[in-house]
Amino acid sequence: MALSGIEIFKHLPKTNCKECGFPTCLAFAMQLASSKVEVSKCPYVKDETKAFLEESQAPPIRKVIIGDNFAIGEETVFFRHEKTFVHPPAICILIKDEEPKSIWEKKIASFNNLKFERIGFMLKANLLFLENSSNLKAKFLELVSYVMKESNGLLCLSSENMDALKAAIEMTKERKPLLYSANQSNIDEIASIAKEYNLPIVAKGEDLESLSSLTEKLISLGIKDIILDSSPKTIKEAFYHQIFIRRQALISKFRPLGFPTIVFPAKLTNDPMKEALYAATFIVKYGGLIVLSDLAGESLFPLLVLSLNIYTDPQRPMAIEEKIYEINGPNEKSPICITTNFSLTYFIVQGEIDASKVPTYLMIMDTGGLSTLTSWSAGKFNGELISAYVKKSKIEEKVSHRKIIIPGYVAGIKGEIEEELKTWEVIVGPREASDIPIFLQKFKT
Repeated sequence: MALSGIEIFKHLPKTNCKECGFPTCLAFAMQLASSKVEVSKCPYVKDETKAFLEESQAPPIRKVIIGDNFAIGEETVFFRHEKTFVHPPAICILIKDEEPKSIWEKKIASFNNLKFERIGFMLKANLLFLENSSNLKAKFLELVSYVMKESNGLLCLSSENMDALKAAIEMTKERKPLLYSANQSNIDEIASIAKEYNLPIVAKGEDLESLSSLTEKLISLGIKDIILDSSPKTIKEAFYHQIFIRRQALISKFRPLGFPTIVFPAKLTNDPMKEALYAATFIVKYGGLIVLSDLAGESLFPLLVLSLNIYTDPQRPMAIEEKIYEINGPNEKSPICITTNFSLTYFIVQGEIDASKVPTYLMIMDTGGLSTLTSWSAGKFNGELISAYVKKSKIEEKVSHRKIIIPGYVAGIKGEIEEELKTWEVIVGPREASDIPIFLQKFKT
């Protein structure tokens, strides 16, 4: 259980040296209790105290890194509105070495090419799950070699043939692949391989009880980066397992189940529509890796958007950088529009300006990520602040006119801006973004 600031303070050296960046050890302890700093910031804490505090402050579900920096786990709540979900699940594509090479090509092409830009984020699948379904070393290495040449994606290597698995690791070790899987029959050997190469590993139990035993043994062998596979046979069982594991980790603080999970919609149904629906279920409840049989744009895109929606921090506005964005190659006679830095506002307005084909300067002003009306009502998008930003931006050096277009919903601040910017004409733009193309096409500087 996480310690309070006062409890942490009792274990600190109490030197008040300020070398951690805080004025007192108590202030540092309070920050440590809220997970805003790491205990390693204290240069005088003893190693055993450091280990104790790190363990006590660790999240109930361990963060596991795949590759260089792709993280899953580290979750602390059941529901997004309680705080936030931290790391979105990885969407994976299953490729078997027994499949024809033409299928390999198709699947890897889908993995490489299916990418979607959404409010400033590039959405795509994350991981290639390579399965040694033939159990033949040569066949598996052929698949691994082909994938290494054709894609730079993250990898999971799945084989019951330890010779094949180790050879595949040698080929892919720079990508730090995930190993699948440790079970009762191979746990010592595969744990030794995972330790040798410092790789994360999937523990696969036949049920929740055997899975707990496996993870306890892996932990005793020095393996910390573990992902759980509870081997459900049906969607109902998989759904139950996901919730049970989360509950044991968060409420019971049961460390053997305090790890992210892997789920296989690809193995629960042969129906592509059901597979997509199952995947959506596990995005919400609480998959860390979600393995699909194939990737299709019409199902992958809604899954990625669902994941983006669920894993966006509800306490943090989605904002973009404050600056002047040049759309359609503007020149000195191009119109100037201004709006807030709420991401959705920007991408809607930017899209409509782009569709208009009118070269335009779009000034984005920092309002803390709030939308137009919200920032206006909060006093962050008013005549005084807009005028100050126009002067600071030096937009007048880019154009020969002095006209600026403001959103129609804040028409009331037109006079305020004109009082501050004596030489500028303020023009009230449309209230709806969909009217921007026609408005700009008729606009004259």
